[in-house]
Amino acid sequence: MIRFDPAGFLTEGGVRTAMSLEPIKQALLASYETHGGINHFDGTNLPSEESVNRLASDLMHVLFPGFFEQSPVTRRNVATLIERRLGEISARLTTEIEKCLRFAKDPHPGTHARELAQETLRRLPEVREIIQTDVIAAYHGDPAARSIEEIILAYPCVLVISLQRIAHVMYQLGVPLLTRMLTEYAHERTGADIHPGAQIGTHFFIDHCTGVVIGETASIGAHVKMYQGVTLGAKSFELDAAGNPIKGVKRHPDVEDHVTIYAHATILGGDARIGAHSVIAGNVWLLGQSVPPHSIVYNQGESLVIRPRSSRESLVGEAIDWQI
Repeated sequence: MIRFDPAGFLTEGGVRTAMSLEPIKQALLASYETHGGINHFDGTNLPSEESVNRLASDLMHVLFPGFFEQSPVTRRNVATLIERRLGEISARLTTEIEKCLRFAKDPHPGTHARELAQETLRRLPEVREIIQTDVIAAYHGDPAARSIEEIILAYPCVLVISLQRIAHVMYQLGVPLLTRMLTEYAHERTGADIHPGAQIGTHFFIDHCTGVVIGETASIGAHVKMYQGVTLGAKSFELDAAGNPIKGVKRHPDVEDHVTIYAHATILGGDARIGAHSVIAGNVWLLGQSVPPHSIVYNQGESLVIRPRSSRESLVGEAIDWQI
């Protein structure tokens, strides 16, 4: 059997071979000194990916009690269950926020971490109220759905939107690092990448979810439905005198209420606004271009058509009959 001995040599049948890991180790150590920037030595303890992923999972248990447990949850035992789960979440959340604040050189990371964790948890009931509208939107927005339980257990949009809403609370409170790690957990699980800074109204539904990208400064109104592959992105970045991207400027589109965006549509730019009750067809490309309310946008040959939506073209539970 081939093994490595304590010195890093390969051994086979107790006999040391010529290969050693020592030169590789030394080369890596030299690389750490030569190619900095992707090392993190002698700095603050960064948030743990494993711990943040556990936090994301525990938050989903609190948001949807009885759906992800190994044993049934009853009204008699839910208080005990939530008390235990909240205690674990509070401790973990405080620890990870404190790491983030130390990284950001907060002068009082311990005190501020406890305050921010408490405020985040205090807002969970109102976040649940909004998330319930997302579940309802998914159920009414997909004729294939047979029950609310199916939506919560099997629709990826529930995970990604729910965690984004919690991350958005922390984003507004000024928590660094952790918010992106929470939404990245959902991104890895669902294929949808929603920045914690994005502002999203009630009754939000992403059908199929995969490949959706929503940028930091995007805003989305109420009763908006998207399909897979939709991008609300930036068309360019403003640069400072040193050639670095300027942070905090409006870069992503605004989508008003009751808008439907079909698969693989791309809408770019902070000056783009999609008016209420509009429909964006699949594969449409809008670069910094706004759309009036009650419009339909689609490709006709090599041309982009933007026209008013007729009274016959309903958005409720049916496909649009394109009048070309």
